[in-house]
Amino acid sequence: MDKINLVREIRELKTQLSYSKNIGFFFGAGTSCALGIPNVEQLTAGIEAKLKGDLLTNFGHVKKDLETYITTRKVNIEDILNHIRRIRELTGETAKKYEGVSGENARLLDKEICNTIYSIIAEKEEAANIENTKKFFAWLSLLNRDISKEVFTTNYDLIIEKSLEGSQIPYFDGFVGSYEPFFWQESIDQFVSKNDMTQNWIRLWKIHGSLSWFWKEDPKTKAQKVIRIGKIENVSIGKNELVIYPSKEKYDSSKKQPFVAYFDRLKNYLLSGELLFIFTGYSFSDQHINEIIFNCLRQNNRLTVLVFFFQDAEVDNLHKHTSAYMNLNVFGPTKAIINGNLGEWEFSKKEFKSATEKFDHYWNDSTKKFILGDFNSLSNFLITNSGRKEAIENIAL
Repeated sequence: MDKINLVREIRELKTQLSYSKNIGFFFGAGTSCALGIPNVEQLTAGIEAKLKGDLLTNFGHVKKDLETYITTRKVNIEDILNHIRRIRELTGETAKKYEGVSGENARLLDKEICNTIYSIIAEKEEAANIENTKKFFAWLSLLNRDISKEVFTTNYDLIIEKSLEGSQIPYFDGFVGSYEPFFWQESIDQFVSKNDMTQNWIRLWKIHGSLSWFWKEDPKTKAQKVIRIGKIENVSIGKNELVIYPSKEKYDSSKKQPFVAYFDRLKNYLLSGELLFIFTGYSFSDQHINEIIFNCLRQNNRLTVLVFFFQDAEVDNLHKHTSAYMNLNVFGPTKAIINGNLGEWEFSKKEFKSATEKFDHYWNDSTKKFILGDFNSLSNFLITNSGRKEAIENIAL
């Protein structure tokens, strides 16, 4: 396997960060896991442990049915939610059954799972140390760019919102209003102009839903729309269903809902011209997202994508599908993909220009591993490289 000079690649990375006019980010589950929020496997086990009675029995029926054709990995809660919603659609939420689960019971199970997800994640959020996330967004907010700063995420926890609001950093997610903020599609269909006072606001697009989103039925049209609600003390009291991993088209098809419009925004953003787009915590397991990314990499030769992985296995898996992409570079603990070539990191202090040059913010010399696949380390690297560490830390107090 080829050797890749780590110090040279880090210098190139620092140059890209310093001179790129437009930088965007994509946060996967790994960014929240770095803060103690459970990943999808842990969430699946946690939900199954909390369900009781008929809910647990029906959960087992759905899971067992999925295990007959999902054989290459463990069935997770997002698979289960998808399947439950198919049952709801097929049965019309009536007494009709599919694999022993009625439509009505599927509806009750769907709501209970989402409420349990909320409870589990909300508890972990309370205990999470979000200082590094606050510092990251303080760094992003201070970037002197003429183009809006965009962050896409598959996470439905509220860590990002809490971090931004904790540091009083303005952001926009496509919802407007104060009583029950509603999604305004027109607000994200176009990019802001230089004269717009919100140009420097951070754009937050949560493409798998959020713990603060709920379905609400329009009493006149009977169509479902998504509303955003603030802090909730007891999610089980509300009659509206949470919008988590929204895989069903339970809405007026004449109006785009957030998760549909966000995918369009992702595609248009990646095709918008010169862009440095950074993935952290994302395992490339969502084929819908991957299709958009790879299509845009082919169409936009001014798009540069950087991926930071926590595990080397993720580097190997991605290389099978991306070796032809010269504008995609991937960084793992001991392996990397640079200009389409898979190789192993080679770290040598002989490359340093001075004896005082530091490397501990990107390389662990005792384990011989590159550490920026961990969101906390990546955040520290970006802040350290910015030269504005003190100003960033003051914002994030």
